[in-house]
Amino acid sequence: MIGMRRIHFDLDVLRSFALGIELGSFAKAAERLGRSTSAVSAQLRKLEDQAGAPLLRKAGRGLALTDAGETLLGYARRLLDLNDEAAAAVRGVELEGWVRLGLQEDFGEGLLPEVLGRFARAHPRVRVEVRIARNAELLERVAAGRLDLALAWDAGAVGAHAERVGEVPMRWIGAAGAPPAGGRDGEPLPLVVLEAPCLLRSAAIAALDRAGLPWRIAFTSASLAGTWAAVAAGLGVSVRTPLGLPGSVRALAAGEAGLPALPMLGLGLHRAEAQPPAAVSRLAALILQSLEGLLHSA
Repeated sequence: MIGMRRIHFDLDVLRSFALGIELGSFAKAAERLGRSTSAVSAQLRKLEDQAGAPLLRKAGRGLALTDAGETLLGYARRLLDLNDEAAAAVRGVELEGWVRLGLQEDFGEGLLPEVLGRFARAHPRVRVEVRIARNAELLERVAAGRLDLALAWDAGAVGAHAERVGEVPMRWIGAAGAPPAGGRDGEPLPLVVLEAPCLLRSAAIAALDRAGLPWRIAFTSASLAGTWAAVAAGLGVSVRTPLGLPGSVRALAAGEAGLPALPMLGLGLHRAEAQPPAAVSRLAALILQSLEGLLHSA
């Protein structure tokens, strides 16, 4: 429409808005961005003026997004991703090399396509080799220099160049749309587990033993795909995190079926070198950026 005022959203303001929602606190966002809380509040007021509608509403003691806020948040994330991708492409237009990345199966579908897609568009001359493997193998390969980067669960031993990313809750996993399998009337709880050694398998057994609940190994798998198939078929329950669950299974609610509480599980990004090549550093930065939202929703 001729004469209609064109709105130009400020990317800095959008970043404060998106980060505040991700972290669940605009005070935390201000701290992360190195700004005062009052400065971020002023940015939010400016954003609402530009949008011409309230973006946040009170919900109990906290804040929640309005319909307009939810709409803008989706666009804000897309704009920021494109901005960051453009900046990386311009700065690293000559970036070349080879990056060997190791991941748990949990991150294969949720994290990998997004991160590798963004990285490949920005740095088409860098070759990325990905290995999906169990935790112990990932850590061994990084320590031996056969992987440049590995995203692995915290197994207690901290590598020389490891960065703690955050914590994820362990959860009991059952079939979607069905009550948890077995464990009724004093019968041992049937467990679906990965082959030992496995951090989550050990955590499940330890939690059941502490609670004095009988259990039995009903199904052992070498892969997560086999685990999910067995749980979906009702052969037993498993333990994993909420990350990367297929639609055929679900994370059980706390205390469901009398199952005991489980601990948090640390997640770390391990580097083979203290000062890795530029291509490795750039991929690591993208992984950390993508994990912020993923861990917040876990």
